[in-house]
Amino acid sequence: MDASRTHPGVAWEGIRCDPGGRIAARTDDISIGQTDETPGGAPRSAKIAVFATQSTGMTTETAPHAVHDAIPGTDPTPERRQDFIRQIVRDDLAAGRHAAVRTRFPPEPNGYLHLGHTRAIWTDFGIAEEFGGRCNLRFDDTNPAREDPEYVRAIQDDVRWLGYDWAELRHASDYFEVFYLAAEQLIRQGDAFVCDLSAEEVRAYRGSLTEPGRPSPYRDRGVEENLDLFRRMRAGEFADGSHTLRAKIDMASGNINLRDPALYRIKKVPHQNTGDAWPIYPMYDFAHSLSDAVEGITHSLCTLEFEDHRPLYDWCVDKVNLAGRPELLKPLTEKGFPLEAAKPRQIEFSRLNLNYTVMSKRKLMTLVQEGLVDGWDDPRMPTLQGIRRRGYTPEALKLFVSRLGLSKQNSSIDYSVLENTLREDLDARAPRRMAVLDPLKFVLTNLPEGHAETLVFANHPKDENFGTREVPFSNTLWIEREDFAEVPPKGWKRLVPGGEVRLRGAGIVRCDEVVKDADGEIVELRGTLDLESRPGMPGAERKIKGTIHWVSAMHAVAAEVRLYDRLFDVADPDDDSDGKTYRDHLNADSRRSVRGWVEPAAATVAPEQSLQFERMGYFVADRYDHRSDAPVFNRSVTLRDTWAAKA
Repeated sequence: MDASRTHPGVAWEGIRCDPGGRIAARTDDISIGQTDETPGGAPRSAKIAVFATQSTGMTTETAPHAVHDAIPGTDPTPERRQDFIRQIVRDDLAAGRHAAVRTRFPPEPNGYLHLGHTRAIWTDFGIAEEFGGRCNLRFDDTNPAREDPEYVRAIQDDVRWLGYDWAELRHASDYFEVFYLAAEQLIRQGDAFVCDLSAEEVRAYRGSLTEPGRPSPYRDRGVEENLDLFRRMRAGEFADGSHTLRAKIDMASGNINLRDPALYRIKKVPHQNTGDAWPIYPMYDFAHSLSDAVEGITHSLCTLEFEDHRPLYDWCVDKVNLAGRPELLKPLTEKGFPLEAAKPRQIEFSRLNLNYTVMSKRKLMTLVQEGLVDGWDDPRMPTLQGIRRRGYTPEALKLFVSRLGLSKQNSSIDYSVLENTLREDLDARAPRRMAVLDPLKFVLTNLPEGHAETLVFANHPKDENFGTREVPFSNTLWIEREDFAEVPPKGWKRLVPGGEVRLRGAGIVRCDEVVKDADGEIVELRGTLDLESRPGMPGAERKIKGTIHWVSAMHAVAAEVRLYDRLFDVADPDDDSDGKTYRDHLNADSRRSVRGWVEPAAATVAPEQSLQFERMGYFVADRYDHRSDAPVFNRSVTLRDTWAAKA
C-alpha cells in the first residue's frame, strides 16, 4: 500500500486509534466549547463513527468502505444516508405532513464562512436536494452595524464553490414590513409591550438560573399606549437604547430565553439594503423564526446551542401565525413575492468542532484586524475562502462532513481527519509533477555539455486517463539538498559520495565528486549516469534502494512555494487555563516561503489546479498570484501526517 495513504494515530470522531489501528481512547466527551455563532452559522460536532479495518491499521484507503463503500471524492447516495434528521424528513413526507421539503441556509453577513459552516451547507442544501425539495440562501441581516456587502459576496461565492445553488436568494430585510406588522399584531393581542428599562436594568430584572425574574414595571401598559410608543419608535422619535419591544411570556420560566425577550430595539444605523428607512430592527430570534415561516420552510435546521431557543422560535411562529393571517404578508405579495407561509419545525444538530483551530467569527476577525494573518483568505485560516486558497477541494470537504454524519452529541474531531480526507481526495484527482524546493546542483559529467532530451512521464501512476506529459532532461539537474548526505545516518537509502541512486524515470546515477565553497558548504555534486540503466534498457532492472526526484536545471522554472501548516500549535487554542489566549498559541512555523524550481508542466497549470509534487506533498497553484511565467504554489497538505508524533 502507498505509504502516503496510511495514517496511523488518526482520531476519527469519538474514537482515537493507536498506530496499530487499535482503539486507544474514546473522545465522545471532548469539546472545544461553543463560539458566538448563530443558527445559520457553524455546526461543529457530530456522531461517533468508527472507521477501522478488522486486522490492519486504519487507513484513508480502507476506512471509508466500512461505512458506505465510498470512492475518493464521492458522497454516499441519498438512499444510503442515514441520520436522525433525514429520518424525520422521511417520516414527515410519508405521513403527508408536507408535500415538498423546503430548507434554507441562513448566514448572517457579518463575517466569512468557515469550516464549521460546511456541515450546515451540506445539510441544508443536501437534504433539500435528496428529497426533491428546494433550499433558499437567506441572509439574516438584522444587525446592520456588523454587516458588509463584502461578506455577502464571499458567502455566495463559497456556496457556489461547494457545488450548490439556491432556489431563491432572500434577505431578512426583505421582510422588515412584515415583521413590523407582526409586532403590532402581538401588541394588539396583549403578547408584547414597550419597555423603558435600560439594558443593565433588563439584566438585573431577568433573574438567574436559580431565581425567577421580575416583571418590568412597564409590562402592564395598555394596548393603545404600547402601539403609540412602538409607532414612535418606528418614526425615529427616541434615542438608541431608550425603548425596546418585548414579548410578554413568562418571567418565571426556567428557560431564560422566555423571560420576556426583546423583539425590537432602536438602532439608528443605515442598512446595506434598506438605507435609512428603519431606525428600529428586529431581534434575531424574532426575525429568524418569522423568516422561516414567510418562506414556507418545512425543516429549519440549526445547531445545538439553539435548542433552548426553540420554545421562543415556536412562540413567535404560533403567536403571529403568518400562515393564518395573509394580511400581514401584504407588503410582500404586493411586491410579487409568492404567498407560501407555513409553520416550520426547528431541528437541532451538533456543531462541527475541530481541534488546532478557532472558528469564532469574533476571534477570526481579531486575527485579521491585528495583522496576525494575511486576511480572511489567508490559506492558514479556517475560512472557506482560506482553505479554498490552501487547495482544499469541495469534494474533500463534502466527503469529510458526509462521513461524520449528523447527531445531537457534541464531540471534537482531530484535524488530521480533515487532512487525511484531503490526502485521499487529492491522491485520486491530483496530477503528478516534479519540483525541487531546496535545490542542490547535480552535474552529469558523462553527458555532453548542453545535452538535452525529452522523457515521457505518466501524469498519474494509478489512472491512465490522466494521460502523459513531456519532461525535459539534461546534463545539469536540480535535486533536493536533503536527498544527499556526505555522512549518511544509519538506514540511509539516498545519495552519498560514491553511492548510487535512481533518478525518477531517467536512470541510475552515481555521485563521484562533492564541490564546496570557501565556507565548506556543498554547492554542487558531480557524477555519472549509467547509460545502460535508462528506461527500457536491460540495466534499468538493476536493484537500487533509493529513488529521488529531480528537475532539469536548463529547463526548470523558478517558483515561489509557500509551505503552509496548521495556524495553531496546540490542540485547543481556546483553552486559557494557563493564562494564555489563542493569540499566544499561533504556530510560528505555519507559513514559510521558499524559492524552488518546478518542471515546465507544473508552471503552466491554471490557478487553483492541485498537483502532487512527487515525494513533497500536495500543492495548489495560488488562486490569485500564480502565473505561468511566475508560478506560485501553496502547500495544501503533506504526504504524511507530520503532527501525529507531536500529539
